[in-house]
Amino acid sequence: MFERLKTMLIKEAIQILRDPKMRFIILVVPAVQITIFGYAVNTDVKHIATAVYDLDNSATSRDLVARLERSGYFDIVRRVGREDEVRDLLDRGTVRAAVQMNRGFEEAIRAGRTAPLQIIVDGTDPSTARIVVSYSVKIAERFSDQITTEHLVRQGGRTMKFGAVDLESRAWFNDNLESRNFYVPGVIASMVLITTMMLSSMAVVREKEIGTMEQIIVTPIRRWEFIVGKLVPFAVVGYINVTIVACVALFWFHIPLRGSIPLLVGATALFLMSTLGFGLFVSTVSRTQQQAMMSSFMFTFPAMLLSGFAFPIENMPRSIQYATYLNPLRYYLVIVRGIFLKGIGLNILWPQVAALALLGGTILVFAVGRFRKTVG
Repeated sequence: MFERLKTMLIKEAIQILRDPKMRFIILVVPAVQITIFGYAVNTDVKHIATAVYDLDNSATSRDLVARLERSGYFDIVRRVGREDEVRDLLDRGTVRAAVQMNRGFEEAIRAGRTAPLQIIVDGTDPSTARIVVSYSVKIAERFSDQITTEHLVRQGGRTMKFGAVDLESRAWFNDNLESRNFYVPGVIASMVLITTMMLSSMAVVREKEIGTMEQIIVTPIRRWEFIVGKLVPFAVVGYINVTIVACVALFWFHIPLRGSIPLLVGATALFLMSTLGFGLFVSTVSRTQQQAMMSSFMFTFPAMLLSGFAFPIENMPRSIQYATYLNPLRYYLVIVRGIFLKGIGLNILWPQVAALALLGGTILVFAVGRFRKTVG
């Protein structure tokens, strides 16, 4: 038995490593993908290209514009003289926001009246637009408070002293609220899902396609030995991907790893049961490698959308939220981010670990039961 299993494992390892494309996918693609995700997938809203339409052109209006620029959130890239220029810049995407101050802005402030200030935002991306409006409102409020205080001091007015609330905010686990710290650990889960499912989905069908399944049928190798020999090398590939992506995250992007590495290894094993099991099932029902690849993509894309990788599950419709409970990637993402960012252990993550074990065991048992050592 051990000799048959050893021979099968050696055969699969040679078949994987002798292909230059496969070596590239295993060793290079994970590092490239996490680098792209680390730099490109960034939802932090800074340096917003902004146009200024200042009809007042006073010291007060210029001071407000300077405050916006000094905040680091707004980059004044254009000063316009006509209203249609603002529309044209927003239509072309040259700017994402525009600040308009009408004539009499400074005069209204000095007279103690309300001075209207308009911020026009490109609302095609609602999330970014809400953040831009929030930033501008906070800056305008601070500017207004300072103007009011300075006006009272100049007038020699007396102000009644009230108690105040001193708000001190602090973000745990991600001090600077960098979106990179949220997305990069998620790449580990996505890479394991895509790579292992794609490879395992073509494992059996490749034997049928190249005509070696007949040779395997006449050998004394048992069904479970054949499956183990097929899936173990892909599990090793999954761990190689996890190691590469984790090293890039730690040493290049400086993402903290605060939790237990053995827990990450164990959770990865449970997650691999799901991905390899589903890949094996796809391989048994497909007739060609192209069919297997397309079938695996039909699963991986919805799985990533319904996992919380990019979009909060809480914002999804209730019926879709129930469907996500059948998605192993959902639980693995919580585990990976919890280990990396929060440093939490099994005492907190046990529901996710239990769900992974249940789903992974069910999928793998079903796939093994579906497999037959036949050509058809």
